Amino acid sequence: MPTPLYSALINHKKSERASFHTPGHKNNPNALPHDLLTLDFTELPDTDSLFEADGAILESEKLAAKLFRADRTCISAGGCTLCIQAMLYLAAPSGSSIICSRILHRSAVNTMALLDLHPIWAMPNDIISTIEKNPKAKAVYVTSPNYYGEILDIESISKVCKKYDIPLLVDNAHGTHLMFTNPNLHPLSMGASMTACSAHKTLNVLTGGAWLNIKDKRFSENAKDAMALFGSTSPNYAVMASLDLSREWLENHKDKYIPLQKRVSEIKNFAEERGIFTSKGLCDPTRITLNTASIGLNGKNAAEIFRKSGVEPEFADSAHIVFIATPFNTESDFMRLEKGIGLLPINKPLPPFPELPPLPPVKESIRGAVFSETHTVSLESSLGQIAAQAACPCPPGIPVVMPGEKITKDVIEFLKRYGFLTIKVIK
Repeated sequence: MPTPLYSALINHKKSERASFHTPGHKNNPNALPHDLLTLDFTELPDTDSLFEADGAILESEKLAAKLFRADRTCISAGGCTLCIQAMLYLAAPSGSSIICSRILHRSAVNTMALLDLHPIWAMPNDIISTIEKNPKAKAVYVTSPNYYGEILDIESISKVCKKYDIPLLVDNAHGTHLMFTNPNLHPLSMGASMTACSAHKTLNVLTGGAWLNIKDKRFSENAKDAMALFGSTSPNYAVMASLDLSREWLENHKDKYIPLQKRVSEIKNFAEERGIFTSKGLCDPTRITLNTASIGLNGKNAAEIFRKSGVEPEFADSAHIVFIATPFNTESDFMRLEKGIGLLPINKPLPPFPELPPLPPVKESIRGAVFSETHTVSLESSLGQIAAQAACPCPPGIPVVMPGEKITKDVIEFLKRYGFLTIKVIK
């Protein structure tokens, strides 16, 4: 009998490409014990229960909270999505308004629909001014770092949030490890009230393992109830055990990030010497983002060159290619990556991408749009209709229209440039 998914995974494994994508353990045999499959148990008298934890799970969470200097840390076997759901539920009552960065994961949009939250949208550079204009918002929600490794000025944002007693919630999915880099760039250390940390993306954790880190004591008591509202009652114990193991590994191997940062810096310098732009400003010092448009190369085409060189990247769009490096990448991995960079053809830079159009007017709540009857129409015929989905070209990785927003001529023209042909709208 065919086993298409299992066979696809086996075939991919046989390619033996250097992993510069999630999960952070990189399938390195030294990252986790080999017996995790044998530990796939369930809630038993001696294994504790995730949402009523009073034994081993509770002790594991307390140790993680100590490591992250949090008031409380909750384990998630449902990925960062569960942490985001719980975080928004804890901070923002149903029907309330929150200030929200336009750069966000679709799980946050879906959660706002479920909880009937009303976002006050702000571009990343406008977060502080938007807070000043909306001091009665129930929460501020931002993503940092973003997919390209760029980090917001969380310290400055948190100071303004504290001024108005507004909790700062950070989707830190790609930055769990930033507590251990030099310098410490974790948002919890820079004033965030809560962070959703997708540990499996950058640490030696099985896929689905994450932590909800809570600094603001106001949200600690009801955290488990919030997690239980959205989480599966059958969490994977092997995933949870890998979080426990990763926390123990971090306590003993924090020094591993110094040589990793040095190696990543060397690779970025090599790319720059070839004329390939890399991320500037405050960035994750372990992430490698190459702007291939700077050498006239579409990022997706560049990804194929890397695959032929034995390297599997995390992500590619029309202008960039992203590589996630962790302490579990080997020197052989990095040498392959350098080889791939050396094979990229150098040509005239691609023309700059168009500026984002103005944010469209809001005509319906996110909840109203998501739960309405919808249909798909051609982009050309969508003018004036209300979007029922987010449309997010990459780059810039920022939705130009959100559920509930009116589709304008500027939005249509922008999406056409990226090859969008259809869009889902409210009937």
